[in-house]
Amino acid sequence: YEMSRTFFEDLELPEPHVYLNAGSGTHAEQTARIMTAYEAACMEEKPDMTLVVGDVNSTLACSVVSKKLGIAVAHVEAGLRSFDMTMPEEINRVVTDSISDLFFVTEESGLENLRREGKPEERIHFVGHVMIDNLFHQLAVLEKNGANGFAHARLKDELGEYAFMTLHRPANVDDPAVLTRLVDAVNQVAERLPIVFPVHPRTRGRLEAFGLSFSERVHCLPPLGFRESLWFWKDARFVLTDSGGLQEETTALGVPCITLRENTERPITCELGTNRLVGRDPDKILAAVEDAMNGCWPKGKRPPLWDGRAAERIVKVLQTWK
Repeated sequence: YEMSRTFFEDLELPEPHVYLNAGSGTHAEQTARIMTAYEAACMEEKPDMTLVVGDVNSTLACSVVSKKLGIAVAHVEAGLRSFDMTMPEEINRVVTDSISDLFFVTEESGLENLRREGKPEERIHFVGHVMIDNLFHQLAVLEKNGANGFAHARLKDELGEYAFMTLHRPANVDDPAVLTRLVDAVNQVAERLPIVFPVHPRTRGRLEAFGLSFSERVHCLPPLGFRESLWFWKDARFVLTDSGGLQEETTALGVPCITLRENTERPITCELGTNRLVGRDPDKILAAVEDAMNGCWPKGKRPPLWDGRAAERIVKVLQTWK
């Protein structure tokens, strides 16, 4: 519920017509279950096209199944590249784009990557970002309803000023030495400013397994729904994260973002936005925090077409596609 069902409620999504019931497991196990279940769904429904989003295992699995059944594939967030093949997401992105028929691109680096890979120009469409569409919608809901129903509403008032953090990528949490360094760095940051940290189940499990703990100034919460998470981070002094999506969302709202990764598939967030890559180096993390605390941070600007109309552009292309 914490990592799935709550998002259907928060984002006002209708009930799925089909549940694949793939569950968790290794990358191979999960991908195989998705492929088997999605093939059965396609055989029954006989769709004209499969629209896949992002870079998760279901993106890859549904794309491969569709192409083998002769079903067209359209990829939303196409062309993004970290050029780091140790990232499972990068493998999913590259394979999906290698077999897609339509490419919906969020930023100009995606256009450059797809052209360099030889994709036909007429199939590449620069549309903006559907995640930013949702962000603006959710902000409007927050302005109307405030913190009604949020379990941790009082904490924000009590803290006043705070930072916000997410941490979940395998490269950061699966290696005890890496996670230990990050925990130590975060505890040092918390001496300057309290941190609100909704803990991903994967990260919580690793912390317990490695016997690691944060200081009491790091407020470890259960996973939050999208809207409550947004309600916290939009007013944070800065965000610490290894999330791709949060790099983009903070750029859209002009919130300083310190990314705990060596690379990013969203370079526009560093070139135009408010994102800075610091990797896992405690000195770089603390230096970035000092800059954010002292106001030495670029204001940034919103990337082209991040205007809340991306979904409309995608639908328009789909309506005319043959």
